[in-house]
Amino acid sequence: MARTSIGYGIVGCGMMGQEHIRNIALLGDAHVAAIFEPDAGMLAKSLALAPGARALGSIAELLADPDVDCVLIASPNHRHVEQLEEIARIRPLPVLVEKPLFTTPEDEERAAAIGRLLPLLWVAMEYRYMPPVARFIAEAGRATGGIRMLTIREHRYPFLDKVGAWNRFERTSGGTFVEKCCHFFDLMRLILKADPVRVMASAGSAINHRDERYGGEAPDIWDHGYALVDFDNGARAMLELCMFAEGSRYQEEISAVGASGKIECLVPGPTRFWPEHLGAPPVPHVVVSPRDPAGPRVLDIPVDPTLLAAGDHNGSTFYQHRRFVDAVRGTGPVDVSLGDGRWAVLMGLAAQRSAREGRAIEMPRELDR
Repeated sequence: MARTSIGYGIVGCGMMGQEHIRNIALLGDAHVAAIFEPDAGMLAKSLALAPGARALGSIAELLADPDVDCVLIASPNHRHVEQLEEIARIRPLPVLVEKPLFTTPEDEERAAAIGRLLPLLWVAMEYRYMPPVARFIAEAGRATGGIRMLTIREHRYPFLDKVGAWNRFERTSGGTFVEKCCHFFDLMRLILKADPVRVMASAGSAINHRDERYGGEAPDIWDHGYALVDFDNGARAMLELCMFAEGSRYQEEISAVGASGKIECLVPGPTRFWPEHLGAPPVPHVVVSPRDPAGPRVLDIPVDPTLLAAGDHNGSTFYQHRRFVDAVRGTGPVDVSLGDGRWAVLMGLAAQRSAREGRAIEMPRELDR
C-alpha cells in the first residue's frame, strides 16, 4: 500500500479492543481511523485512547470510510462470523479477527467460505508472539532433538467481566476450550508442526461464577480441565487449565521433551494483577535442560516495560500488529491463516465434546482449503 500510515477500522472496543488500540498507537506507521462500538461506556474509553478516530454507527459506515485500510474484529465471539460475512459482502478488506474464528460446528463452513472472499484474513493468536514463547518455539526442536511430549499449563484468574456477560455462556463464547484454550491448541500445532488426530478431555465447573445469575440464568462456562491430544507425527500433547489459580507466580508454563533433552517456558500473568507488596513481577524464563551433559541453563527473557503497560499479553499484541501491518502492506506473510484458526476451534470443540461424552474424539485428517 502507498499510504504512510495504515488506517484501522475497529469493530468492538471492549477490554481486548482497547488493548489493540494501545498497541496500534505504538507502531508508528498505523492509526485507528474509525470505531464501531455499540456500548457507550466502552466507546468513550476507546475514543479517549484514539482521539483521532471517528465513532461510527455500523459496520457499513465503517467500511465506507475512505481512511479505513483494514479491519480489526474484537467483538463478542459469536458475532465474528456474521461480521466477517458483512465485510466480505460490502467491501472486502484485510481483516485481523480475534480468536476464536467461529464458535459452533455449524459455522465452520461459513467461516471457511468467508476467508476465501477476503484479500487477507489473519486470526489473532497473541500467545505466539509473547517473547518467551517465541524463544521457546525457536529453540524447541534443537533443544529436544525432536519433540515427543508437549505440555501446556495455564493457571490463571477467572473470566473477567465483559459487556452483557457474553463470556459466561457457551452459546456466546463457544465454551472454555474454544474461548480460552484455542490459543493453546494453536500453539500445539505450531510447535509440533503437525495436525491432531485424536482429542480426549475432562473438564467442568468447580469454583468460579457459580453464584452469578444473568437474567435469572446461571453461567455454564467451565473453569478447569485437562485435554490430551495425539498428533499425526506421533507426538503427544497435554493441556492443563485452571482458572482459580491467580495466586500463581507464573501463569503459563510450557515444556517440551525429546530424545536430546527438555525445554521449558515460564510466563507471568498480566503485570497489573501482580501484588504490589511482592515487589517487581517475575521475569519470564526459558530453561534448556539437555540430557547429556545434564545441566539446566536458565535464560531470562525480559519484555519491554512499554509493551507490558499496553496490555495483558506480555507484549505479544504489539508484535502481532507489527507483522499484520507488514502483511497488509504486502511486505510480510500471514502468520495465522484461516486453516490455523479453523483447527484451533475444531480442537476446542472436540475437547468439549469429549469431556461431555466421556470418550476420545477423532479429528478430520485434513481441512479443505
